[in-house]
Amino acid sequence: MILVTGGAGYIGSHINKLLNNSGYETIVLDNLSKGHKSAVKWGKLVNADLSDTEKLRKIFQNNEIEAVMHFAAFSSVAESVEEPEKYFKNNYENTLNLLKVMKEFRVGKFIFSSTAALYGIPNFIPIGENNELKPINPYGESKLMVENLLRDESDFGGLKYVSLRYFNAAGADLDCEIGEDHNPESHLIPLVLDAAIGRRNSISIFGDDYNTPDGTCIRDYIHVNDLANAHLKALQYLEDPFNDSDIFNLGNGSGFSVKEVIDTCKKVTGVDFKVKVEGRRPGDPDILIADSKKAEEILKWKPEITELEDIVESAWKWHKKIHL
Repeated sequence: MILVTGGAGYIGSHINKLLNNSGYETIVLDNLSKGHKSAVKWGKLVNADLSDTEKLRKIFQNNEIEAVMHFAAFSSVAESVEEPEKYFKNNYENTLNLLKVMKEFRVGKFIFSSTAALYGIPNFIPIGENNELKPINPYGESKLMVENLLRDESDFGGLKYVSLRYFNAAGADLDCEIGEDHNPESHLIPLVLDAAIGRRNSISIFGDDYNTPDGTCIRDYIHVNDLANAHLKALQYLEDPFNDSDIFNLGNGSGFSVKEVIDTCKKVTGVDFKVKVEGRRPGDPDILIADSKKAEEILKWKPEITELEDIVESAWKWHKKIHL
């Protein structure tokens, strides 16, 4: 039995589906503050918060939990700047609570949903796991605190973990059963699709004077199904008693600019919409592209849906399903 915290959310729900389709039984723990009950079509849902130690204990008492996949975190950079205490409490303190209960019930396998935000503004592109860790916002700081905790628990507490630092998750389930549905939405592709479908009057480009070919920021977009597959491979990696705790980047390995994303969305949807150029946002690096060679070599993982048009098409299919 695999415990999937935050399994009613965007990424967690895709991993929960793949786990069940791969023969694993799952329990999803989610307080539904950001996730959707309708996204838990597989496994069993427990509506609870990670701060509720007694509910956590009951889950471990009543089920033979073999491993935990942890997605229950707040992830808005802007919100983390406005409410840092909220992020440190949920992302760090609640993870600490979860790890304490795991230790109490001797569950020693943990897969952590980490982030490229740990790298801040990188010195080198593509970004490898050994790049300096210097987050520039409380969201990234909270994730780094968890990684430091995991390292210590692995070194001294008997925990085995894999931390997966991923870049820009995008797209939707190819069967269109689940997809991206944040409220409020902050990710570029669904925001652009909102403009295409008429839910927004326009889309904004924040800065067109970056040191990139078309002047807009370049980001590494990885399809959510490829992310799910990496988590499955991480679980299989931890099931081998000879493997040690480790950290892996997950990315497409190539970058797409904001203008490229917008143009691709226009092509896929067949809709022209208003695009406005506004000033830069603080802390936006010119280029963020992952070096995922380590995951390819050790986890035997490689992204399969790598074309931007394919990623956008899957997202558009889902967007139409829930908004038309």
